[in-house]
Amino acid sequence: MRSDLLTVALACVGGLLGYLGFVQLLGQGYYALVLPGGILGLAAGIPRSRSRIVPILCGILAIWAGLLAEHRFAPFVADRSLGFFLTHISDLKPMTLLLIGLGGLIGFWVPFRRRARRA
Repeated sequence: MRSDLLTVALACVGGLLGYLGFVQLLGQGYYALVLPGGILGLAAGIPRSRSRIVPILCGILAIWAGLLAEHRFAPFVADRSLGFFLTHISDLKPMTLLLIGLGGLIGFWVPFRRRARRA
């Protein structure tokens, strides 16, 4: 239980660091939308957890981090609210969806592969 909480806490820190890295790179002209979810997953992979739910939660958090980063820097012109953005995710460009999905995959896969085997 303790390692599960540590994993989720490190995932949140990693998501924040990924978001800050995304902002920094975006200011230099690079579109690294995979960073919030990817670094979240890498940070969540530091401790070993036995839970099967933690990698799923980290994957969901990674996708959420990517969506929030995209909304923050490229909201829709018609309505800038988060609710409108979330209901129109399918209107995003395919590359944007691919990068958010890749971040979600990393967010899930790294903690899943680091999961401690039951003895």
